[in-house]
Amino acid sequence: MLESHWLQLMKRLSLPQSLSTYTQLCAAYTETHRFYHTLQHINACLIHLNNTERLATEPDHIALALWFHDAIYQPFSTNNEQQSADWAQRFLVGLNASPALIDNVYRLIMATAHNSEPQHDDERLIVDIDLTILGAPPTIFEEFEQNIRNEYKRVPTFIYKSKRKKILQQFLARPRLYYFDYFFDMFETQARENLNNVISKLN
Repeated sequence: MLESHWLQLMKRLSLPQSLSTYTQLCAAYTETHRFYHTLQHINACLIHLNNTERLATEPDHIALALWFHDAIYQPFSTNNEQQSADWAQRFLVGLNASPALIDNVYRLIMATAHNSEPQHDDERLIVDIDLTILGAPPTIFEEFEQNIRNEYKRVPTFIYKSKRKKILQQFLARPRLYYFDYFFDMFETQARENLNNVISKLN
């Protein structure tokens, strides 16, 4: 399914099939230190995008950005998104893609760092898609939290709890977690409940 999606996406973007890059991405997302940031996450994101394409200006740009947005994932790195965006940029430059596509995909990936306000609706959409896990049913959210902990298993518990609590509180402090009403109506209430529950357990 994912290979078919990749090939169709490349065709729609008028780019070569680039199966070698697809293989490299799959290898990256199946690294042994990953428990959440895997191909399952990419597949889930692409499904959400498919369901909300009407909200996007350039849905194929978002799709390509989703493929790359966690391609580089080292738990102790502070610039995973930057490195992932750089990889996407090198890939597209090597294919002589249009400057507009290169720039847009780069900016979309950087938006998934969640440390600045999205600048346009496609950035808002990819951010909403990336955060849908926060509004998952409690059992799935608990599995997500455990998977994140597993990715940081070398961090002492007291340090992990402190840093994780701070990150989740920053999300909870936002006026709303989701920009689009589609995601807000579907996930906001459950997401806030999930965040409050896990924060109380981290205390």
